[in-house]
Amino acid sequence: MVTSPPSPAHQKVTIRDIGREGDGIGQLENGQVVFVPGTLPGEEVKLRLNDQETELLERLNDSPVRVEAGCSLAGICGGCVLQHMQNSALLDWKVARVEKALGQAGFQELPPLQRFQAAPHTRRRMDFALQRVEGGITLGLHARKGAPVDMTACLLLHPRLAALLPSLREVLGSLGALTGRGGLNVNLLDSGPDLTLETPAPLSSSDQAKLAAFAKEWDIPRISWRAGPGKPLETVAQWQPVHHQFSQTKVSPPAGAFMQATQEMEAMIAAAVIAGLPALNRKDRIFELYAGCGTLTFPLAQHGHVQAYEGHAGAIAALQAATHGTRVTGFSRDLNRQPLLPQDLKAARVVVLDPPHAGAGAQIAPLVRSEVRDVVYVSCNPQALETDLASLAQAGFEVLAWTVIDQFLWSAEVESVIVLSRDPKRIRKARKAAA
Repeated sequence: MVTSPPSPAHQKVTIRDIGREGDGIGQLENGQVVFVPGTLPGEEVKLRLNDQETELLERLNDSPVRVEAGCSLAGICGGCVLQHMQNSALLDWKVARVEKALGQAGFQELPPLQRFQAAPHTRRRMDFALQRVEGGITLGLHARKGAPVDMTACLLLHPRLAALLPSLREVLGSLGALTGRGGLNVNLLDSGPDLTLETPAPLSSSDQAKLAAFAKEWDIPRISWRAGPGKPLETVAQWQPVHHQFSQTKVSPPAGAFMQATQEMEAMIAAAVIAGLPALNRKDRIFELYAGCGTLTFPLAQHGHVQAYEGHAGAIAALQAATHGTRVTGFSRDLNRQPLLPQDLKAARVVVLDPPHAGAGAQIAPLVRSEVRDVVYVSCNPQALETDLASLAQAGFEVLAWTVIDQFLWSAEVESVIVLSRDPKRIRKARKAAA
């Protein structure tokens, strides 16, 4: 067996691509692939190599699309891994990721693209890490593979949420329940900030009183608590109704609900989904899978009767409570454990699905076997998109439209809306329009 000679301690490498987590990718002299945070394609770098990690010693030239990061925590906080890249180039890279996924799935000829990018200071949802430290707490995001970094600045966060941070740090630091690490989910709803706290120890009556006073002072309608991920939720303080509007329907989301990260990009996703619907009449039914608490459901209901399926008990309860007077019927169903079968989908004129990061999984096979001819797939993960859509490509679906949405600015995450059909008439019409 022939082995490569060991790499020298220092080595020059040219970065040739960006990996899916946002790191530059290079190749050592012995063929080993290395991932180098903070680097861009075309840059030559000097590295120190050891068994544990690759250390960037020096960047010998700058990429034409490199910019100075605007945040003092860039390179430390794990929230923004690509703030050193021009925004337009970042969007190009994300488009290329989705395009590659579609190509790998079997879609080689694609129609014209729609693309959108979020603006700074618009993030209305964030999951913070908490850490008890001497004299107080750290409140922020994790360093990459490390402890939480105190968020003293953020170019992403909505101003209403950014203004909360100093007082949040103070009140959380005073809680006896925060004995080590914890978490805080914040959603900025139409009714105001909605907070869900996790602590390693139960809240005392004193802790609860402090949080109730904080909620009143900062106009926070609800603060909830749980002992950890997946644990039961308790309402600590609520002095106003909690609500958020999707299209013309007011919904009361559950604590810690999944919400799109920015209001503008939520609207762009909904617009792309609506534009991807086939021609519908009032009798046609839209089957929406992974509906959450209604982000797309109620906009879709302006165009047809929606059968919305969701497995999260709190989310589907919120959706069902808001359906009065709408063309929406909500169903509680875990589509990973109990996917809709071909016979269940017989009434569907179109299927809209917005699966979690892991993709639609077990739901794809029965969808392919069904008689459904039109699908709109909303993706937050190019790898899952490729896996799921490969089956649709083999079943004769074609891509009629695709939209890429950079909702998580300066991260490696990317959203997309893919419109697919295996209706020959619709495909011919789309090809004619694109010619």
